[in-house]
Amino acid sequence: MANLPNEVARRRTFAIIAHPDAGKTTLTEKLLLFGGAIQLAGAVKARGEQRRARSDWMKVERERGISVTASVMSFEYNGCAFNLLDTPGHEDFSEDTYRTLTAVDSAVMVIDAAKGIEAQTLKLFAACRLRDVPIITFINKMDRESREPLDLLSEIEDQLALDVTPASWPIGMGKTFRGCYDLLKDRLILFERGGKQDEDVVEIKGIDDPKLDANLKPDEVQRLRDDIEMARGLMKPFDLGAYREGHLSPVYFGSAVNNFGVGELLSGLAEMAPPPRPQKAATRMVEPTEEKTTAFVFKIQANMDPKHRDRIAFTRLCSGKFERGMKMLHVRSGKQINLHNPVVFLAQDREIAEEGYAGDILGIPNHGNLRIGDTLTEGEPLQFVGIPSFAPEHLQAVRADDPLRAKHLGKALEQLAEEGAARVFRPEIGTDYIVGVVGALQFEILADRILTEYGLPVRFEPTSLHTARWIESDDPVALKTFLDETRASVGKDHNGDHVFLARNAWHLDRAEKDHPKVRFLKVKEQAQ
Repeated sequence: MANLPNEVARRRTFAIIAHPDAGKTTLTEKLLLFGGAIQLAGAVKARGEQRRARSDWMKVERERGISVTASVMSFEYNGCAFNLLDTPGHEDFSEDTYRTLTAVDSAVMVIDAAKGIEAQTLKLFAACRLRDVPIITFINKMDRESREPLDLLSEIEDQLALDVTPASWPIGMGKTFRGCYDLLKDRLILFERGGKQDEDVVEIKGIDDPKLDANLKPDEVQRLRDDIEMARGLMKPFDLGAYREGHLSPVYFGSAVNNFGVGELLSGLAEMAPPPRPQKAATRMVEPTEEKTTAFVFKIQANMDPKHRDRIAFTRLCSGKFERGMKMLHVRSGKQINLHNPVVFLAQDREIAEEGYAGDILGIPNHGNLRIGDTLTEGEPLQFVGIPSFAPEHLQAVRADDPLRAKHLGKALEQLAEEGAARVFRPEIGTDYIVGVVGALQFEILADRILTEYGLPVRFEPTSLHTARWIESDDPVALKTFLDETRASVGKDHNGDHVFLARNAWHLDRAEKDHPKVRFLKVKEQAQ
């Protein structure tokens, strides 16, 4: 284990978060390209095979050009081992993003230079702030007409209550975009359209270096010097401690589609982003350099390989060194499981993982015995905390077009519920399955997936239900009384936990008042 601290120290596990269309998937592709993980980044807007972004591996994602599930990509760059988690940008799939953020140590926030902070950016940032996740900001699409850099930085500070410090400064925008000045390393990086990977870098000695005058037009040089003087006067200098505590964000400007600024961002992540952080368990903090291996499941994905009906448990290693073939305690069941075929990912491509260290993301093939929130250890009965499950905001009944295939539908719904794609409730009275989702678009995606992955045409139908709440109580008698009195409005989720299915806001409010010893949960931690 002599090399354990070194291996942990070189890991960088981060998520990319953004409002839809800010360029998140394109940036993901280019980071993989720079990291040598792929040879050709597939442009999302191109035609045919090129249209398929490598990180969007599901059929429905390729058809719609949106990310609806988090995917994981591992690659090496500059002596660092990166685990990049690409999250869904669409707000209807935000629950997958929230869970993914429990498995990372930092995040890259992508902002469209013309639009600035958008609604989903605010929500995702709030999720990061809950966990004090350090954020590096990438302001994308500088090759198009955009807002003034100082306006964008001020907006981030005001709307997110976050200190910012420019790591680079753009020279022009849109048709007049000439490149960026690297404020952290005093370099001029010139922009060439066409997206070549090797940028023209001019090493200079400060903002007054005559080399600036030799490479830029007089008006560009003067504007750059004025802007940088103003930015340095108005904004805090970079402070590694403040960044890692989640209080300050270094900001890079660039154009992902043209490969510009991507190399600087990747180098910034290698140099600044934190290595694996301690993880909170119910009884103690788990340090990444502890010798005993621990891990938790933050995502289940069904049918990554539809031919094999597989289920992969995405697992974050929290401490120690993992070796293929290890026996680990599945804390919830108390059983030992043998990890014969763990995998590492490049989106849908995977290969067997012989070893892994704290910070790495492994995929564990399983047949339903692992759930989101489960903890794996070498024997200690730990339970990692903080992996949320959200009460659905939209409820519909679902039926198979062929009534004789109701059993098949139940199996498909159970698997999709296990991966967190939806909540599936079975009411105590009645035969219909009730499906609950956070965003209405999920119904379309679910119907598409059930048809594509299970060969089962289904239809979703409106119900009279308003919302669902998990119910629990410290008083068994009070809980039994509630369940007996409200049997017509109670069901169970796929884990067997009781839920209250409210017809309207008044119905929920009445139940809460009539049964003060029962808790009605909107957010529940997984695998209690």
